[in-house]
Amino acid sequence: MSQVEKKAGLLRRTSSSKKPLKEKVVLMYDEIFKEDPAKHNSRFWDELFLMKVNLEYLESKLETVDGEEVQRIQDNINSLFHHCVQALGEEHQIKVVNALQTLCALFRGVHQKNKSASGFDIINMLMGFDKAEQRMKDLMERLDSLLCGDGSESLKSLCLKLLLCLVTVTDNISQNTILEYVMINSIFEAILQILSDVSSRGQHGYDAVVLLALLVNYRKYESVNPYIVKLSIVDDEPTLDGMGMVVHQALTEYNRQYKDKEEENQGGFFSTLTSMVRFNFHSLHLISKYVTNEAILLALYEAVHLNRNFITVLAQSHPEMDIAATPMTPTPTTPTTPLGTTPPSLDMMNNPELPLDPNLLTSNLLITFLKYASIVMQDTKDEHRLNSARLCLIILTCIAEDQYADAFLHDDNMNFRVNLHKMPMRHRKKAVDKNIPSRPLVCAVLDLMVEFIVTHMMKDFPMDLYLRCVQIIHKLLCYQKKCRIRLHYTWRELWSALINLLKFLLSNETTLLAKHNIFHLALLVVNLFNMFITYGDTFLPTSNSYDELYYEIVRMHQVFDNLYCMVLRVSTNTGQWKEAASKVTHALVNVRAIINHFNPKIESYAAVNHISQLSEEQVLEVVRSNYDTLTLKLQDGLDQFERYSEQPKEAAFFKELVRSISLNVRKNVSLNTLSQDVLLKEFSTIS
Repeated sequence: MSQVEKKAGLLRRTSSSKKPLKEKVVLMYDEIFKEDPAKHNSRFWDELFLMKVNLEYLESKLETVDGEEVQRIQDNINSLFHHCVQALGEEHQIKVVNALQTLCALFRGVHQKNKSASGFDIINMLMGFDKAEQRMKDLMERLDSLLCGDGSESLKSLCLKLLLCLVTVTDNISQNTILEYVMINSIFEAILQILSDVSSRGQHGYDAVVLLALLVNYRKYESVNPYIVKLSIVDDEPTLDGMGMVVHQALTEYNRQYKDKEEENQGGFFSTLTSMVRFNFHSLHLISKYVTNEAILLALYEAVHLNRNFITVLAQSHPEMDIAATPMTPTPTTPTTPLGTTPPSLDMMNNPELPLDPNLLTSNLLITFLKYASIVMQDTKDEHRLNSARLCLIILTCIAEDQYADAFLHDDNMNFRVNLHKMPMRHRKKAVDKNIPSRPLVCAVLDLMVEFIVTHMMKDFPMDLYLRCVQIIHKLLCYQKKCRIRLHYTWRELWSALINLLKFLLSNETTLLAKHNIFHLALLVVNLFNMFITYGDTFLPTSNSYDELYYEIVRMHQVFDNLYCMVLRVSTNTGQWKEAASKVTHALVNVRAIINHFNPKIESYAAVNHISQLSEEQVLEVVRSNYDTLTLKLQDGLDQFERYSEQPKEAAFFKELVRSISLNVRKNVSLNTLSQDVLLKEFSTIS
């Protein structure tokens, strides 16, 4: 049978001279597009929902009707919608299945046909504007009842797919006027019930979390969104834990698949150089090939941003679990989807409470998220990966500002080994898992920031991401200064990374200034050094750490000298960067004071002792013995920062992100929702 025949709903050709036969359901659809189908058959609607839905035919039929025909058959379309909603209350499960799938076809077909039409016209065509409020109220109540009832899990899954279909039929969900009725007739409680129950979470948690994330973003800047209000005040522990479990398992699955591919590629007998080049290429190919899970990241962001109670979920410890070793529940075959965009295995979701084994590494949602971020932040050349990296940094920004989150990040009694993924680079060896020390989680956050700073100094400079990285570091330092936390961290790696960043900005001044205000980033970096200089005695672990800070500044004085010359040149000329450069000039006052104070004394020490090149320890000795005569200026506001605010700065980013997620969800729903054979087989024995 040809593809054309299939799409047209044809069954077979009886002979070469006769027209092909049509499925009965196709004939019934044709009647709907001609006249009132119940006019000659009072049982038409009962019979229709016993027929296996032909989604392609119904959608294409709706898409091809012209303007005049729309007016003529509108009452019939309204009637079809009405009877679909009524059928959702039937005891006969096959009718419910077919009604749900018919509604999917209706929503998609009508929107596809009327892309340029107003939301009111679409509502009118689907259900009649005068009856829309009642029709949607009935629909949402029936869906709510199916989602919260004790019925078939397949039906619940299909209800969620229908809702995802409804939410994503327009590219911009805020232009989907039908969602006003979903705001009025909230299914928020049904979503929470799914997430709080271990069994239903395993079956439907992924779709429920994605649906919630999308609904939260409907006209969020234009009106009061009840899903935002309700999500912000949820304090039910099982529900919040359930949401965290769904996010955790989705990110864990992505991390596992990436690690498996990475290890698979490392086999074979290659020279060190060949292996490194091959691995480097393959790692970038891995990231390029797979779509990051933006929908789950968005859900995590909304939970962290809106609900302070969710912060506790980030820290809940449990054993690191190997999804690959977990028995998988058989699931229907669906088209292959990109890594990280499919729900995790059901058994993982069904068993959140596992016995703690002292031989197992412990993990939590934050650790899993940091590992995930270390993967997606490696290569930011693609729009999806850039968006995911930006969203990861926004989430970390919200976490770094939260007092409770900071408390557990810095808790010396909560130590973890966090194996972050790192980009292969010629000048460093790949880290061995066993060498990773057990430390407070803030060390892993700082490691991730340092890793990004070191690995993204490139022509297509991701300025926005660098600004966010430096601001996250600053917020963590502010907390350490405020609470006098002396973190045992390899601060020299951070200082070195920041100095190299300044060096990169200097080397590429002309190219970068054509696109970016590099002085803003330079100011933030210099002020990080000012934080260490001014307040380091309150949070650096030892006095020796403070000495090492001065050593690094003096050792790399050429970079700071060159930066000062550059900003002085720009600030004394007229131009758009005059004011921005001037701020850096003032910020450098203490750094320059340190350099100008210690350099002559180091040179003098070398001359007196006839030493051509001083060792690090000799330089440190000079530093320690000359603190008393150093004069520094007190700089105000170093430990202050602007708190994160989504509106208005991030509004455009989230608008485009939600559009991208909506398109991806729509594609996946259309691919794998409505494979009917499994559903019909399940209910074929039900009368």
